Formats: sequence, C-alpha cells, structure tokens
Amino acid sequence: MAIVTGRPLANQLALVTGASRGIGAATAIALGAAGAHVILTARSAGALEEVEEAIHQAGGSATIAPLDLTESDSIGRLATAAAERWSGLDLLVLNAATLGSLAPVPAIDAKELAAVLTLNVSAQAALIAAFDPLLRAASAGKVIGITSSVGRKPRAYWGAYGASKAAFETLLLAYGDELAEISRVRTAIVDPGATRTRMRARAFPGEDPQSVKPPEAVAARIVALATDGFEPGHFERVEA
Repeated sequence: MAIVTGRPLANQLALVTGASRGIGAATAIALGAAGAHVILTARSAGALEEVEEAIHQAGGSATIAPLDLTESDSIGRLATAAAERWSGLDLLVLNAATLGSLAPVPAIDAKELAAVLTLNVSAQAALIAAFDPLLRAASAGKVIGITSSVGRKPRAYWGAYGASKAAFETLLLAYGDELAEISRVRTAIVDPGATRTRMRARAFPGEDPQSVKPPEAVAARIVALATDGFEPGHFERVEA
C-alpha cells in the first residue's frame, strides 16, 4: 500500500460526502493531514464537528456543510457557496450512500428502492452537475466514487443496492469519458472491499469487525490517488 508523507495536497480543496463516519470520515481526516482544505458534508452537524476537530488536531483545516443530499436545493446551494469562496475544486469524493434492505428482488419495496436510487444515483448526478464548473476550473480536478463489488457482480438479496452502484459507476465513468479529451478532469472508481463500517456491520451482523480492515486503509488509497493522479476511468479494489 502506498504511504503518503508530508503535505502533498497543500493549497488544494477537497469535498467529501458522507464525511461524518466510516470511510468518509477517515478519508476527510487523511486528506486534511495531507494538506487539503476539506469541505465535509453529511446530515449530522454534530458528527461533522467531531471530524472537523480531528482534522484541526492533525494540523489541517476544514469547513463543515451539514445537509441532506436528497433535498432538491441543498446541493445547488452548497456549490454556489463554494464557488463564492474558492476558484476551483481539486477533488470530489462521492462516498455518501445508503444500503436499504437486503431482500429478494420480488420482495423489494418500491418506495425504499426509490429512496436508495435517489441518494445513490440521482444525488450523485446532481453533485457532478453542480460541481462540474469548479472541477474544470481546477488545474487537475479529480472525482473518486466509492462503489461496491455487488455493482459489478450481482449477489442474491443485494439487488437494490447493487443496481444503484452499477448505475452510479456508469454515470461517473460516462462523465469522465465525456471530459477525457477536453479537460484535465479525471474520474476513478474505488471498491473498498470488506471494511469496518456501520453499513458493513448492518449487512453482516454476525461478523467480527476486527476481521476486516479499518476505513483508514481505504482513506490511504484515496489520498494516494489524489496525490499521484490516475488514468481516465481508473478502477481499483482495496484489499486488506
């Protein structure tokens, strides 16, 4: 695993969604330690303040932006506020997602499926659209999307979540392909693999949390990608 030392992301701006816990929080803290100013988004202001404090204690800087990504105007307001303060966005980490219920496909609740697709797909499209101008304005804008193996390899009872991740991947990679020849914006997909998160615990309630890697391992890979760059459409799975 690549280890990033020093502050290679100094003077860069990063935005991390779902930054209140798990992979999002670990990534935000790691980006702050690497020198980036990090915009933290999630629904819980209290949890975001804890992450912000951890970043400050590590010598970094952050701005919290509590919001619900499924609210129609929240993303646009955030993008407008960011554009008023900063001239470009160097890194957008699309981490926020919801699992929904694990169920056989015939038993999937239509309203719950709509909620899963709203956050995991529609909100991601809205984020890309809203921050596209700031990403293009950066010297080398990067978008890293967090996915799941079930988006590429269907698994029984994971149909709703897997379908949302498959759609998300297609959306993000298509955006990257559209910009590959006309801008310096690059997109990548990261599959964190088995990671010690609340979502993982909910999906595998009998699993020993210590048997899987901590979210900091995934965060380290994201910081390395943000530092070293990557080819258009990059994909990788983070192993233990």
